[in-house]
Amino acid sequence: AHRPRECTQLPCSRHLPTVGEGSSSCSPAPSPAPQPLSTMQRTAALILALSCTAAALTVPKGNAALVKSASAIAAPADLDAAPARAVAAKPRGGGMPLFMGMDVGLLGYFFFWYLGNYYYNISNKFALKAAGGALGYPMTISTLQLGVGSLYAMFLWMAPDARPFPKVTPKDLVKLVPVAFCSAGAHAGSVFALSAGAVSFGQIVKAAEPAFAAVVGTLLYGKTISLAKWLCLIPVIGGVCLASLKELDFAMSALVAASAANVFAAFKGNENAKVMAAPGLKDRIGSVGNQFAITTIMSFLISLPLIAIRGESLAGFAQLWKTNPVVRFNVLASGLYFYGYNELATMTIKKTNAITQSVANTAKRVIIIIGVALVLGEDLPTIKLVGSAVCIGGVFLYSIIDSLLAK
Repeated sequence: AHRPRECTQLPCSRHLPTVGEGSSSCSPAPSPAPQPLSTMQRTAALILALSCTAAALTVPKGNAALVKSASAIAAPADLDAAPARAVAAKPRGGGMPLFMGMDVGLLGYFFFWYLGNYYYNISNKFALKAAGGALGYPMTISTLQLGVGSLYAMFLWMAPDARPFPKVTPKDLVKLVPVAFCSAGAHAGSVFALSAGAVSFGQIVKAAEPAFAAVVGTLLYGKTISLAKWLCLIPVIGGVCLASLKELDFAMSALVAASAANVFAAFKGNENAKVMAAPGLKDRIGSVGNQFAITTIMSFLISLPLIAIRGESLAGFAQLWKTNPVVRFNVLASGLYFYGYNELATMTIKKTNAITQSVANTAKRVIIIIGVALVLGEDLPTIKLVGSAVCIGGVFLYSIIDSLLAK
């Protein structure tokens, strides 16, 4: 007679309950021996590796001079211009050497940015499901993820020769409050969306962020968006609608939460640009890493009272933390992944041009939507894939359309 498999203590993509479904009770069992990677996991890893390599092969504008003949620089008639050309030819990825036409340092940034984002979504979903999904402790988990990142940021400041402490004043911190508030809202909205529905669906909605940024920037910050960009938003919104048609794990709360995250992200981008324009603030902060660290710490402090406002029991979560190693491990892991991949993304974007950034963000969305869906066993019907392709394609076109028309 067929004997069903015994339930183990640690969940996997085949054993996790769906959102809104109670967790099956089972007695703790010894952890099984490590199993070889499944076909789906190997496929996801292959997609990850290929996308990282493709992004790194996209040569930034600053590297274009490297392909020119060296004789043009060394020509006697042009000796005065040679030093300037040599500086322009330096790879934008920093001091790392080129290997087979690739910037090694930039390749590493891309790889760990994508890898961190990929594993964040998986560990975040595991933590949310183990803690009860949308009806459990999403605000608490969101806040603790920011807290883990805050501890890591402070560790870097205290560690010798790791990162210099910023020289910001209390007035500088007050100016950064709107940015931190929007950052906390964007993160909480994303976590709520992923707790209420499929990760793939939440990522598709989040890919429509340029539409929200265009509306917020135009109406409230006086920004001008070209007609071509407005037209590119049609496939972005249409793609989200297509992906929603046959979403088996569709929840209105997931759509609303992801949209709210996009609104907060749009405000954050505009507020950050306004604040960083203040004279001397960049110098006092010191680096992009310091800016993200300060924002993360302030976002954590802002999020703390929201746990009580939402009515989540800290005592109940503390008991869950003590008794459930899945919650404990994945909250800590997702916090580190979240902080790490966001800081790497900031460094990567700083070292690349606009076209490379568009390619990188488009590839990242594809990796998360397909790779995480494969690992978590989420449904990927044809209409959902078509909708995600239309949406992400529209976002990519939105990012480069002005540059294309300017040529």
